[in-house]
Amino acid sequence: MNVMLKNAALDALEADPRWAAVVAKDAEADGSFYYSVKTTGVYCRPSCGARLPRPENIAFHATRADAEKAGYRPCKRCKPDQPALADQHAATITAACRWIEDAEEVPSLDALATQAGMSPYHFHRVFKAVTGVTPKAYATAHRARRVRDGLNRGDRVTDAIFDAGYNSNARFYEQSNALLGMTPSDWRRGGANAEIRFAIGQCSLGAILVACSEKGICAILLGDDADRLARDLQDQFPNARLIGDDPDFANLVAQVVGFVEAPGQGLDLPLDVRGTAFQQRVWDALRKIPAGSTASYSEIAERIGSPKAVRAVAQACASNKIALAIPCHRVVRNDGALSGYRWGVERKRALLEREEHA
Repeated sequence: MNVMLKNAALDALEADPRWAAVVAKDAEADGSFYYSVKTTGVYCRPSCGARLPRPENIAFHATRADAEKAGYRPCKRCKPDQPALADQHAATITAACRWIEDAEEVPSLDALATQAGMSPYHFHRVFKAVTGVTPKAYATAHRARRVRDGLNRGDRVTDAIFDAGYNSNARFYEQSNALLGMTPSDWRRGGANAEIRFAIGQCSLGAILVACSEKGICAILLGDDADRLARDLQDQFPNARLIGDDPDFANLVAQVVGFVEAPGQGLDLPLDVRGTAFQQRVWDALRKIPAGSTASYSEIAERIGSPKAVRAVAQACASNKIALAIPCHRVVRNDGALSGYRWGVERKRALLEREEHA
């Protein structure tokens, strides 16, 4: 009878999802529970790197206090009584980001690593895992944002460039088109001299606006109100020269509408994609999801080499202004359910259903 009870208890333990987390050393489960080991007298995080204990020797505890009340001491390897390693890394990288943002000149990788108490290689890897981008890319994006903020305030172009930490105008102008999509002077004037052709059509999902700069498609917007879509485009570049009612450009709108109605035909268009380094990595990953398939936010985070940046991936999807061509509608929650979509969940559902049956 005792053997039967013991076997039943082991079966119940092995069916417990907490045991699966311990076997997998799942860091995502850290903090949700702790486990103790009778033979060693210690309690651990689920992700502890120590040798896996026999299931009959462990017990689960909701909190550290519960484990210690039961007479167990903290494991010296995973140190469950201290902040989780992920939390320590997050705090360290947050401090590094603040240093980058406050410094007049971008700190070197060696200096950042020394400040963090890590080797340059380890710091670089941890920084990318936490933020989704390298320290250099983070610094570049931050300085570009400072330039944009300065130009939007009406600062002189040279002042905005130097205040952002660039040592010379030439160094910034080498990257200005990629960072701003135009010259700083044109950005300061709200897109003056930028020429954007656009047209608005109708499809089964409502109104659709397609806009194109000299580099490629810069916006595909969906909505219920055609006038609202035109205002949204105008808001992006209030002083740009918007050219509508172009018969030749209307053919491009027809191509996009054709994709909405028959997604099997594909949509391969030159794009003018503007965003941060991280956003562009996410959007590039989205374009690699085949029609008829989906990926979760965590899967996209894995594909771009930043598995912990799931929330940032979701934010990048929400920031996408080129619907369909950058198919953020193909990204779903981990359980496969549909989550938010810039142009409405019902449109997202309709697009996925059409692609599935294309």
